Amino acid sequence: MAVTANSEHPKIHRFPQYKYVDAVRWLPLVSAFDRFAVLALFDFDSDASSIEIHSFKPNPISLEPQSSWVSPLRVSSLKASQFLQKTIIVASTHSGSLHFLFSDSANASLESEVSVPEGALHSVSASCVDLMDGGMECVTVGEDGKVNLVSVGNSNLNYRRVFDSSGLVSYTAAKWASPMEFATGGYGFSLQWWDQRKPGGPVSQFKGNWDQKLSAGIVHSIDIHPSRKHTCLAGGSLGTVFAWDLRWQQQPIILSGAGAGAGAGNPVVQSICKSEVWEVQYDRCIKSNTSSTRILPSMVCSEDGILAVIEQGEESIELLAEPCAINSFDIDRHNPLDVICSLEWEAVAILTR
Repeated sequence: MAVTANSEHPKIHRFPQYKYVDAVRWLPLVSAFDRFAVLALFDFDSDASSIEIHSFKPNPISLEPQSSWVSPLRVSSLKASQFLQKTIIVASTHSGSLHFLFSDSANASLESEVSVPEGALHSVSASCVDLMDGGMECVTVGEDGKVNLVSVGNSNLNYRRVFDSSGLVSYTAAKWASPMEFATGGYGFSLQWWDQRKPGGPVSQFKGNWDQKLSAGIVHSIDIHPSRKHTCLAGGSLGTVFAWDLRWQQQPIILSGAGAGAGAGNPVVQSICKSEVWEVQYDRCIKSNTSSTRILPSMVCSEDGILAVIEQGEESIELLAEPCAINSFDIDRHNPLDVICSLEWEAVAILTR
């Protein structure tokens, strides 16, 4: 049995925003006393979008806005990283534009911004962007079947098309695995593995032996653990969470959702939710004695308002159950006991485990 930090109920703090919260991310830690989060917000009344940096204070728990940037359109994907002494925030919009925001790590003020205009990368909304850890390069994917790499130059953004399926394949998720490799996901619970050293298309593709119901599913989120980059974790339709191990490429390891327990090596488990899994991340808070053949513990959020921890062969742990969708969440990399998530009912929740 895993030893977890979830033996007691987490403390939950909710902060109304009075705007729709499309995405939330912790920013890289500056000091033990200065912690910040970035929010992508949308105001239905004014049709205005913005990205805001909020200061998180633990005693007492508070979340206060520090700086903001007006987005030309609603944000479709949001990521953050740190390069040298600068915090980098990258956001894609529903028009297909891409924006790099640069913040001073000391006071979380937004200092500058460079953009790729709409139409240059995608003809539709960019489904997902992922920013390389500690780097200045991001990968963008869209339902138009385009895969792009974008990097920050001396005074502008450099971008190139990696692949264009001409709409035959739609991509909905992406995640870096190394400075040269990344994974993408899309319809039919498909996953693709890309290596920049081998251009021309994905070097490996996964299409599991799903039943008819699952073959129409969509991968919404991907995560790759830095110590096990050969295993890709994915979450999507019908509450499905599964792993793709490059060493056994055509056998999905189903952790939750429709079809859980089907197939050799998949023990029967109870699904934690039955709706869309909007985001999945490896949970580094869990201390689990797992072998190299077991999937590391993960956290998921869903359309039916569930935030939970899933561990292979164990009963899922429900952390939060809301009467509305939980659209995104982020585990603080430096303080993994703290989780921030966006609630569909115009609020942000912070859990302390």
